[in-house]
Amino acid sequence: MNPEPAGKARILVVDDEPNILHAVARILGKKHVVECVGSGEHALETAEQFRPDLAIVDIWLPAMNGFEVTRALKAVRPDVDVIIMTGDTEEPDETLIRAIDEGAFYFIQKPFNRRVLLTLVARCLELRSLRRDRERYLARVARELDQAREFQHSLLPPGRPRIPGLSVSARYLGCHELAGDFYDYVEAEGGGAAVLIADVVGHGTSAAMMTAVVKAAFRASHADDYEPSAAIDRLKESVRDFDPARFVTLCCGRVDPARGEFRYVNAGHPEPIILGARGGEPALLDSTGPILSSVFMDVPYEQKSHPLAPGDVVFLYTDGVTEARGPAGMFGRDRLLSHLQAGRRGDDLLDGLLADLAAFTGSPTGQDDITMLCVEVEGKG
Repeated sequence: MNPEPAGKARILVVDDEPNILHAVARILGKKHVVECVGSGEHALETAEQFRPDLAIVDIWLPAMNGFEVTRALKAVRPDVDVIIMTGDTEEPDETLIRAIDEGAFYFIQKPFNRRVLLTLVARCLELRSLRRDRERYLARVARELDQAREFQHSLLPPGRPRIPGLSVSARYLGCHELAGDFYDYVEAEGGGAAVLIADVVGHGTSAAMMTAVVKAAFRASHADDYEPSAAIDRLKESVRDFDPARFVTLCCGRVDPARGEFRYVNAGHPEPIILGARGGEPALLDSTGPILSSVFMDVPYEQKSHPLAPGDVVFLYTDGVTEARGPAGMFGRDRLLSHLQAGRRGDDLLDGLLADLAAFTGSPTGQDDITMLCVEVEGKG
């Protein structure tokens, strides 16, 4: 068996009639590399080394029939295509149906017409080439998505930073290759931390691109020491050139232990929740402006503040938490508040909430991205 010349397919012909093997080899040998064998057993031995792209197999063979040979060939070479040959003219429809059921590309009746054989083989190889092109394309897309996902994950800060006076914990769980959720935080020069949580509409590359743009705008607000009112102006500008259908909800804020307050701007995002050190009812902070979109460039966003005491926790999240669905319906805000009032903090709080969501939905990933960020003011109240 010689190596396959460039551009030629490898075709294995299986028939116990020497004149048929000779005829097929003569017809197909000008364009392709053809290997002829007289039995199913020999076909399986030959396939290991010959590695055929296409097998043309007679139904009536000694020991193993053509359908058995087809199954055995596909067991060792799943990507091989098969054309069944038959001299049976009594039930051609039944032969065709069974050939297709057995995974054959088609079947051809003997004695066959030269042009019919050439056309059928050409069509089979054409579809095979298209299938391989598609597989290569999908593999390339998968590799590029992996790279984009790695890049997107690199935009997230570490889950347990060291910021004087504060304890920060975060969790991010994307349900698609490229998600629209993200969070960020950074130590502010004036003390405390600047925080951001956002949810870009949709998923995929366009959402990933927008998350990178919004994060860059947030980090650029270091020039204003991350004051939320100044940060929102930069964030608004970052989406100016996006189509109105591309929008983001977000909350950016400053956790300031020195001043004992949380200053924030909430652009259509789920309300931040403040957990008191001494328990009691959590405080839910209102939205202070619409979603971030090129449609609302002239709409003002109000900065608000809420007092913070030692031991208080600022909890931020995306709607993948409250809108998670399970057999009992939607997880909802009441279940979230009940979990938050259980007294857990930091990693215990977030990991426990993820476990509750998985149990509620029956899935460890959920139907939407899930992002959570909590910042605790250190010290005892």
